[in-house]
Amino acid sequence: MNPDTMRRTTGMLIGGLAIALALWVLMPVVGRATPQTPTFEVNDSHFHLTNYIQEGTSIRDFVHIMGTTVGRVAIFGIPLQQQWSYGNTGDFAPTYYLQTDAPLYYYSFTDAFIAMAYRSLPPDQQSRLDPMITGFNPTDMYAADHVRRVLTTFPGVFTGIGEFTIHKEFVSSKIAGETASVTNRALDRLLDFAGEVGLVSLIHSDVDAPFPRPGQEPYQVLQLRELFRRHSKTSIIWAHIGLGRVVRPVKDQLAIIDRALSDPELRHVSLDISWDETAKYIVASPETVAATADLINRHPDRFLFGTDEVAPTNQAGYLKVYRLYEPLFARLTPSTSEQVRKGNYLRLFDEARRRVRAWERANLKEAR
Repeated sequence: MNPDTMRRTTGMLIGGLAIALALWVLMPVVGRATPQTPTFEVNDSHFHLTNYIQEGTSIRDFVHIMGTTVGRVAIFGIPLQQQWSYGNTGDFAPTYYLQTDAPLYYYSFTDAFIAMAYRSLPPDQQSRLDPMITGFNPTDMYAADHVRRVLTTFPGVFTGIGEFTIHKEFVSSKIAGETASVTNRALDRLLDFAGEVGLVSLIHSDVDAPFPRPGQEPYQVLQLRELFRRHSKTSIIWAHIGLGRVVRPVKDQLAIIDRALSDPELRHVSLDISWDETAKYIVASPETVAATADLINRHPDRFLFGTDEVAPTNQAGYLKVYRLYEPLFARLTPSTSEQVRKGNYLRLFDEARRRVRAWERANLKEAR
């Protein structure tokens, strides 16, 4: 082939390739064979992989249960083990704290179990989970040291601490040893350390005592407010808005929460609406739904959805609480609904991931 022919042939090939490339660029995206990112409906700020006897769902099965409905999940065990006291229940093996009068005790191995389960997953599945450290005793001044030890033993795994319990109906009085309190200096030391590291802190503390007398002051509200104010550098999530099976909303609770969320000294505090026992109060009537929706619409960046499910076996059971809240989501503005279901989780937990990984890099380097 002579040089002129070669030049013409090369030019035609280049021109053809250029035309093909231009056509591909102009082609509608739907016509390309590109991988599709699932559009998730919700993130879950509150999920227990295991139960009160440290049994539960395989983490691989759980990722399958999440499916394409749930995008990200804050995942943890339960820090308390229910004792099987033969003298109390005989051959009946209790699996829940209401099934026996035997005590509960703190079970620190839960954190290693969660870490190893998380590490067994491929990176794409790990990216959907935010493991939390919960196997510490919040009355122990060494609780913060436990958290530090877990972070340096399992770097790259954990994003927060909790859910851990201070005041909880039927639970707190069953825990062996010292009774937890929001006024305990051990809790202050723990939350100070969480703020230093950047850990999200998910705390369960009831808004009131069970079965209070008429007119009895909900002292726990005042103590919680002071606790939260003492830890302005810590990202705190107050679980269940302080509600429970028999711990009902205190008088004017929505107004109390509205004032708290309007307080610039409490801007680091968020609330989750996890647990079917919380949902029963919120969706009890059209009036309670409307009042709660009005509060959330005024503070769209302060509420997170969570399930508080424990070791589910299928997606229908796992999403039960999500479905219960459909009347509430319907009353939220579209942007608020998006924030409560997904956006607030991503903002809080993505920032926690960034800060915790940076702390680990600095402290692991120092340890070497």
